[in-house]
Formats: sequence, structure tokens, C-alpha cells
Amino acid sequence: MFNSPITVKQLIGDASALLNDISDSQILDCQILLCHVLDKPTSYVLTWPEQEVSADNLTRFTQLFSRRLNGEPIAYIVGEKEFWSLPLLVSPATLIPRPDTETLVELVLNHHQSSQLKCLDLGTGTGAIALALASENPKWQIEAVDFNADAVALANTNKQRCGLNTVTIYQSDWFSQVKESSFDIIVSNPPYIDALDPHLSQGDVRFEPSSALVANDEGLDDIRHIIDKSRSHLSSNGGSLYIEHGFEQGKQVRDLLTQYGYRDAVTQKDFGGNPRITYASFFAN
Repeated sequence: MFNSPITVKQLIGDASALLNDISDSQILDCQILLCHVLDKPTSYVLTWPEQEVSADNLTRFTQLFSRRLNGEPIAYIVGEKEFWSLPLLVSPATLIPRPDTETLVELVLNHHQSSQLKCLDLGTGTGAIALALASENPKWQIEAVDFNADAVALANTNKQRCGLNTVTIYQSDWFSQVKESSFDIIVSNPPYIDALDPHLSQGDVRFEPSSALVANDEGLDDIRHIIDKSRSHLSSNGGSLYIEHGFEQGKQVRDLLTQYGYRDAVTQKDFGGNPRITYASFFAN
């Protein structure tokens, strides 16, 4: 596919041209893959563009690049994805953390200034949301759960790698193993895609676990369950629930929150301008 000798600049140029129909970030993809092979920071390819790539490294790059040509996400190939400046390990057992989910983290941080809060992250996956919040508020009592044992193990590894050991991560099918009943904040990025959505056969999501993507009732089944059951686990004096959802589901989620007795439901747009996070407060009395 690529002939030796070849420089860093030439390899990235040749490889990125082959990704035009596969990726919207073809140059960055190739830079990340090459730096992964070379065990160098991404700045290396910009600093040393005329450096020749050894034959062994070219072979390794070609092997990984072939996986990217097949559509496999970069994060799964290199096994890592940055979220909120945290280097998180990823695996096919979890969704790949996305920048738009940082909108949820920003909202929680902007709305909750106290240094002493209890927070629950439902369906934590890599641990991205819980660990991001813990990195900003080390005194918060944060619990994170996932029904997938492999995801729980990965999230716990990320916790240790990031030095955020105050977060408690354990296996639970939504609230089944959650004992606390007075969280100030509950957050979740649950499955919200309809099983018949054509996007499931396109792009990166083809490689991600369907159990973390797909929900019944046009993608609303898990969201409805979380909205319902969160009422028994939120602080009685106005706990807050934050839910990530599809860009066309904002009104439906607000309506569900209102239907289940929550107050002042608001939908926030993500970095791409799409309605993505809906939040509201619940008062038991």
C-alpha cells in the first residue's frame, strides 16, 4: 500500500487521501495512527515532517491503517480517547466518548457550585462523565454504574490511570444496585437510538455496542425509565437530572420530565448547535 522509503509528511499525505470517503478528519486520523505507532506525541509529525519512517513502523502503520480503511474508529484502533483532557482507555465494550457529551459536564459544573454534592452517573461506559466531574470537584461523592461488567472494569482502570480514586464505580442495571436515595445530581448518556435508525449501519457506530446505543419505543424506553426511577434517588429538596439524547428528542424528553413531575425542563444545544442535553429538577414535596 505504501512504499519505503517514505517520510512522515509523505505517508500522512498518501494515507489521508485514501480516507476521503471514510473520515471527515482524515489528516488527523493518520497523524494519530502514525504517532501511536511511533510512540510519539501528535506534535512529532508537525515538528519532524521530513523524518523517514522505518520499514518496521511502516508495516505496523499499514496494518492499523487497513482497519481504519474498513471504517473502524480511530479510538478503538489505538485504544484511547481524550475526554475533558483525560486520556481514557476505550474498548468495543463501551461507546467512544464524544466531545458533545462535554456539554453535559459543562452544564453540571455551571449549575452546581457546592464542593459537597452527591452525584450518580448512569451507564458510565468508560467513566467519562463521572471522571470529568471528579477531576473538577474532587470532594464530590460520585457513584458511576453500568450493567456491562467489561465496561465497569474499564471505567475502574480509567479511574486509576487518571488518579481519580474518589469515584465509586460498580455494576448495576440502572438503579438495581444503587442504595443511595438522596443524590443532588443524576446524569446519564443512555441508549437513545431507535432500532430502525439507518445511522446504525453507518460510520463509527457500526463498531460500537448496540446495547449502549439502541432503545425501544423509538429510542425513548431507557430515558423514560431513568426519568421515572430517578425520582426515588434524587434529593427531596430539588435534585437535578441531566440526560443526553438524540437531536430530535428534546421536546419528547421535556414532555416526559413534566409528565413525571419534574420542574423547569430545559434543553441545551451541543457544540454543533443540535439540541442534546435536557435537564430538570425534582421536588418530592
